[in-house]
Formats: sequence, structure tokens, C-alpha cells
Amino acid sequence: MNFEEYLQSRIDEIPASRVAEAMRYSLMAGGKRIRPNLLFAVLKGYGINPEKGNNLAAALEMIHTYSLIHDDLPCMDNDELRRGKPTCHIQFDETTAVLAGDGLLTYAFETASQTDIKADELIRCIRILSESAGPAGMILGQDLDTVETIQTEDWNKLEEVHHHKTGDLLAAPLMIATAMAEKDEKTIQTWKSIGYKIGLAFQVQDDILDVTETPQELGKTNSDERNSKITSVSIWGIEKAAEIMNQLYDEVCMQIAEIKDFNSEVLVNLIRGIQTRNK
Repeated sequence: MNFEEYLQSRIDEIPASRVAEAMRYSLMAGGKRIRPNLLFAVLKGYGINPEKGNNLAAALEMIHTYSLIHDDLPCMDNDELRRGKPTCHIQFDETTAVLAGDGLLTYAFETASQTDIKADELIRCIRILSESAGPAGMILGQDLDTVETIQTEDWNKLEEVHHHKTGDLLAAPLMIATAMAEKDEKTIQTWKSIGYKIGLAFQVQDDILDVTETPQELGKTNSDERNSKITSVSIWGIEKAAEIMNQLYDEVCMQIAEIKDFNSEVLVNLIRGIQTRNK
């Protein structure tokens, strides 16, 4: 069973309801599955069967999807297109979309808790997941995004937004896989710093794509411009932003290659693929 089939099987276990339909609609709408693939690549690098991480990978994708549902709501970015389809609140309604996001967030932890690893490893992984998604992680980034990216042209403040809004949930799969490999806290923190750098590169790349590609090509609308948000492109310009993005991805690949007892080939290839994405 591949990961898409596995993710479908998990969502099919939920009792039928309008909310379950909305959860399935958003979760199975496509997506790049970057967070699960990062987790699988690190597990492979440490010589662990990637299928062992299916539950935690599914949990990461559920949390990511919930964040997109809520981010698209009229009270947030007010977007109407996501992954080439109407956003959840457009396809259903706002109430159903809020509940679908809530459902995916809570179901993520139910799913994660069923991972078949040692209890202390599982607690460690779930703690990483909750901290990365919570009020000191992604939620903090969302909060800062509602204020900082509208009111400031300070790159350091914008970097802090990206650090949490995007970086925390991209660092999480790297850290979780490292915890599953029973590595020490210092190694986990090394992966955390790598994840933050991937997150910053990814967000700068998104800013570039938002001004170089059409909504139809991206499969989503550009609410940053409509909401007058400051981005890396508005601060640096496209050429400088692209230079920063490529430098960050290069630094990440060099950092990964230096990690002891880790086969970096699969992960580096994945990151180079992300670097050349066009949506």
C-alpha cells in the first residue's frame, strides 16, 4: 500500500458525515506531500523502513491540511482556490470548513498515537508534533502573519514569521524521524535548524512563484498581494530573492551531507526536487 492509499484508508475509517466529507475533500485533493516525504527520506537515511512512519506522516499531512483550511477562511486570507479546487469553505460552507480543520487536527493525534514504536519514542515524537504545530510553533507563525507581514518591511521580522508559520512544520518530520532512529537531542536540534532553513527557502520560493506564475498554474490564488502583505519579493526583488532561496537550499544540502551515520542521497535528491518546483 502506497502512502496515498494509506492516507485514504485512514480517512475512510471516520464515520460518515458532512464534516468527514469535507475532511476527505481537502486531505485527498492532491498536494505535494512534502512533510511525509521528508519524514520517509530521513527514515531511509537512517536505515529504517519508511512504512514504520506511516501514522506520523499521515498526522503531519492532516495537520498541514487543517492549517490550509483555516488559513483560507474569510477571517484569515479569504482564498477561494487551493490545490486547483475550490477551498473547503467555498465547496461546503464556513462552519463545515472550521469543523473539518478541527477534525483533521484532532484525528492527527489519534493517528499518531497508533504508531508501533517504543512508548518513550512515541511520546517524544508526539511532543515534537504538538510543539511544532502549537502556540509556540505554527500557530505563532499564523498569529505573526496577521500583523507583521502587513505592517513591516523588516526582513528579520518576516523571517520570524516564516520560521514559525512554515519552518516549524517542515522541521517536524526531520526531528520525528530522528527521534524514531533513537538519536540524541543534539542531533534532533541539528535537524530542527535544517528544517527551519528549508522552511525559509520554501517560503521565499512561494513568494517568487506567486509573482511569476498564474493562479491556474499554481492551483491557488495569491492573497498576499490582495491583502497587501509584505513578502521577500517585495523587500528584495525577484532576482535577490531567488539568490537567497538557492543559497539556503545549497546550505541545507551541505549540512545534511555532514551528518554522521546518515545516508543523505534520498533526502538531498528530494530537496533538490523541491528547489526546482513550479507550484
